[in-house]
Amino acid sequence: MKRRNFLAASALLSLLAPASAFAANKKKPSAKVARRSSTKKSGRQSAAAANPETPAAASSPQADAEQRDATGLPDEAATPWRIYDLSSTIALKEVNGKLRLWLPLALHEDTPWQRSLGQSWHGNFTNAGIYRDPAGMMVVFYADWNEGVAAPQLQITSQVAKRDRHFDITRRGQAAEHSEVLRQNLHASNLVPTEGLVRRTAERAVGRIKDPLARGKAIYDWVLENTVYDPSPLGVGRGDIEAMLDSGQLRGGSADIALLFVGLCRAIGIPARPIFGQRIDSSRLFAGLGATGNLSTQQQCRAEFYTPGYGWIPVNPADVRKAIHDEHLSSHDPKLVVLSKLLFGFWEMNWVAFNSALDVSLRGSHGKALPFLILPEAETSAGRFSALDTQRFSYTAYASRVES
Repeated sequence: MKRRNFLAASALLSLLAPASAFAANKKKPSAKVARRSSTKKSGRQSAAAANPETPAAASSPQADAEQRDATGLPDEAATPWRIYDLSSTIALKEVNGKLRLWLPLALHEDTPWQRSLGQSWHGNFTNAGIYRDPAGMMVVFYADWNEGVAAPQLQITSQVAKRDRHFDITRRGQAAEHSEVLRQNLHASNLVPTEGLVRRTAERAVGRIKDPLARGKAIYDWVLENTVYDPSPLGVGRGDIEAMLDSGQLRGGSADIALLFVGLCRAIGIPARPIFGQRIDSSRLFAGLGATGNLSTQQQCRAEFYTPGYGWIPVNPADVRKAIHDEHLSSHDPKLVVLSKLLFGFWEMNWVAFNSALDVSLRGSHGKALPFLILPEAETSAGRFSALDTQRFSYTAYASRVES
């Protein structure tokens, strides 16, 4: 599958108009790529200083890139790492009383395709720090402002290392996932049930297929054939898959499409989870599958499912549907045929993964649980609001490539 994905990507690129390279804003080379830290000074803190549970430094991505990728074929070079600085600036207005803000950060565990290299922040907050929720692979930055602060504001910068993610069907023997993690990723959530119509739909999608990998592929194909990408709703969609199935209107944003895949998998006993994140660079495949400039509205949800012997397999059905929408591709377009095959088992890493958490209870919040956390959220005594509320929330996000 990894070789197939490599060839599929090459075939797709050859079918497209001349593709641009990743057009990141370049910065001066960094002296080191070990995890960054900074000491508390003038309102600036580091992740390690704020949270003693922050993981210890891992090996340098550049050094690790010289080693053989565990899923690589013998004649393939490991995908090189790219390092990015991600900077978010938030200013709030028309708020009264005490204020708390939450912002999702990159995955708390290093993976073969993403590593968090540290965070730093500054602002006029009273208190700030980081907490983690291992069950949802979630890291959350929070900040508090006391009553009387006229213009709450902060800036937080994270550094992450990324490389493309491939699934290799020729290589079995991946280390088994913990049983508790698999159980968690079979559970229903408030908007992603696993019984009733969801289960009946999943059973129709897989038919008599018994092989777990083939069942996952059958659900992926069913989602591609039956959904429509709809860019009109704000954000990534609601993720209410039962309402989608009840209405017969299987259209929505990336979260709607990815969570439909997740729910159908879970309904027939396949562990699956969404991965919420944000685009941070241009795409080698289609322009609409990447982003540059202000990334504050470039959130995107992908998915993965678990198969014994292979581990977690990445899929990206929402981007297939987005390409169909943006490029007006017909069902027989050779570019679509290649892209649909490519995005089963491949993630182009112009995107940073935040978390897989569903039914998120924000620490210190008095409001109800969120379906998921992908945008900055704020709360006062009057209630909670997200960065989609542009009257009260000024939010910008930029990513710049760090050249080594």
